[in-house]
Amino acid sequence: QAIAEHTVALALALGRHLIKANKRAHDFDFRLNELVGFNFNGKTVGIVGLGDIGLAVANIFKGLGCKVIGHDIQPPKNVIDIEMTELGELLRRSDIISLHVPLTEQTRHIINREAISMMKPNVMLINTSRGGLIDTTAILDALENGKIGYLGLDVYEFEKGLFFQDHEHDKHKDVLLKKLIAYPNVLITPHQAFLTREA
Repeated sequence: QAIAEHTVALALALGRHLIKANKRAHDFDFRLNELVGFNFNGKTVGIVGLGDIGLAVANIFKGLGCKVIGHDIQPPKNVIDIEMTELGELLRRSDIISLHVPLTEQTRHIINREAISMMKPNVMLINTSRGGLIDTTAILDALENGKIGYLGLDVYEFEKGLFFQDHEHDKHKDVLLKKLIAYPNVLITPHQAFLTREA
């Protein structure tokens, strides 16, 4: 539940430009320009991986009025209100895609250039699972050309030795990560999705 709630929190924060709005409010700038969001109600959410976390994410999105489609190599039984699809179809149909699979040789870079090419323009991609599921260089190109409209990450492909420590004063910072966080439509948290009192 902790990871599922964080996943949806990233999506909502991106969809309603909450980071930008909060920063402006702290500067006493209360203009609404560049803050136009979108309703989640009625959107199609694709969940890749329907284990306990993926199913918990699906339930929250269904509560927001989203249509949920899912892909899993071992589809769960007796799932209600989730349409099971092939991965390619999920990528083509989803307005929001959320990743919830383990990192294996088969899932490494499951989001690569080919996968991105299948997605809708301006798609939202959320990853609270493992950083290696996404080809970071491919995602940077997709952000640059506008294919990826929103990116929420709690994990990063090259986070080992980086996350869980303070690197603010390092002279040399991770180049790809610096490029990612420079985009206003990218929200990155430091692998904290699990971090609740209850969990």
